[in-house]
Amino acid sequence: MFTGIVEELGEITAVETLDDACRFRVRGPAVTDGARHGDSIAVNGVCLTVVDHEGDAFTADVMAETLNRSSLGALAVGSRVNLERPTAVGARLGGHIVQGHVDGTGEILERKPSEHWELVRISLPADLARYVVEKGSITVDGISLTVVDAGPAFFTVSLIPTTLALTTLGIKQPGDPVNLEVDVIAKYVERLLGAQGSTK
Repeated sequence: MFTGIVEELGEITAVETLDDACRFRVRGPAVTDGARHGDSIAVNGVCLTVVDHEGDAFTADVMAETLNRSSLGALAVGSRVNLERPTAVGARLGGHIVQGHVDGTGEILERKPSEHWELVRISLPADLARYVVEKGSITVDGISLTVVDAGPAFFTVSLIPTTLALTTLGIKQPGDPVNLEVDVIAKYVERLLGAQGSTK
């Protein structure tokens, strides 16, 4: 489990395209400190498994399902990525419960800078709109954010200077894709209420 608090901005240093998968080499000195084969690291909000680790970089395999459901397929050598290690049991939950299981992708629609913060509008797939509510939590490229406004096909988030400086949302522009993970609690509640209704 992750919390959506990005530890560092990493960089894709190699991409190997396979028949139905892809292998990335990712540089990230902080997240690779003590990393071992089989560990999990979130890359732009996608939970990936460490295949190999050498120096300040690790490699991870990404299967076709993940490439199709997320924006990882658009990454290339030199791409910057948000990195986070799983939270330790007993650690502070700084953001919200994040699984690293991307529900879909959105697109940066608009950026409105202000003196001390920036408002970003992001497109929202229709099948995810019911899970996104004003002042609720959402994960964008692995970043735990609070929804400012939610519409049927978009939502907005306000970004503080720290988020702009330390994550990919500081450099992404209108038209760029982002990974979205909605609040898992909302999905469980919907499923349970649906099951309850079916027994009546």
